[in-house]
Amino acid sequence: MAELKVVVAGAGGRMGAANIRAVAALNGLALHGAVAKLHAAVDRPGTPAIGQDAGLFAGIGPLGIAITDDIDAALAGADAIIDFTAPQASVALAAKAAERGLIHVIGTTGCSEADDAAIAQAAQAGARIVKSGNFSMGVNVLASLVRKAAATLAEYDIEILEMHHGRKVDAPSGTALLLGEAAAEGRNIALRDHSIRVRDGHTGPREAGTIGFATLRGGTVVGDHSVILAGPSERIELNHRAEDRAIFANGAARAALWAAGKPAGLYSMTDVLGL
Repeated sequence: MAELKVVVAGAGGRMGAANIRAVAALNGLALHGAVAKLHAAVDRPGTPAIGQDAGLFAGIGPLGIAITDDIDAALAGADAIIDFTAPQASVALAAKAAERGLIHVIGTTGCSEADDAAIAQAAQAGARIVKSGNFSMGVNVLASLVRKAAATLAEYDIEILEMHHGRKVDAPSGTALLLGEAAAEGRNIALRDHSIRVRDGHTGPREAGTIGFATLRGGTVVGDHSVILAGPSERIELNHRAEDRAIFANGAARAALWAAGKPAGLYSMTDVLGL
């Protein structure tokens, strides 16, 4: 049985702590022919988490692994990175994963087209990358339903509504964009050419065939998403409510184990779940 040595990046954040807990919970649990073990935890220099025991910081008992700001030392001997950080950091980590032939699970949102291109290049250069706007199993099943509904109800208007906590820095959310991409795929169109991100003032009537996004921020909301298909005299709403960040962390840990037996390339949670 292969032992997958996992580095958690962004360990000082809320998702970092959730990822530490998820990997620790999988210690000794075999999935996809591998066992996960926390190898190191890393964050950017100057954060309060540096030097703290990763387990104590994450609220579970001591693990004997101090959170470090030395990324190269953290990656020495590692097999995988779980990374919910920021676009610039994820691009840099993808390059390091390519150099070392590592698994890189990316839950970072807000990436530009250039960032995505750099990550795809790293996958071609030797990294095994699993990237998703959301690692929840429920959200990815929802995306599959949205894809089917958008194809079947081809004349219905599609609107995507999302709400997150007030500290989230990117909009629309990665999950909203994932759902938008699913809808666009269902209709065989490019989302970038048909999405409406902002409505303000006298906008005129809604343009047929577009996919609208609405963004709400406030409080401590983990993540709420609704996909609305509005047609003649009826409306269908497909919803997902995230109640704990553990759903994202658990999915990311399982994605890392799944990728252990895969060749270099760029994958998604659709691949992990076989959807």
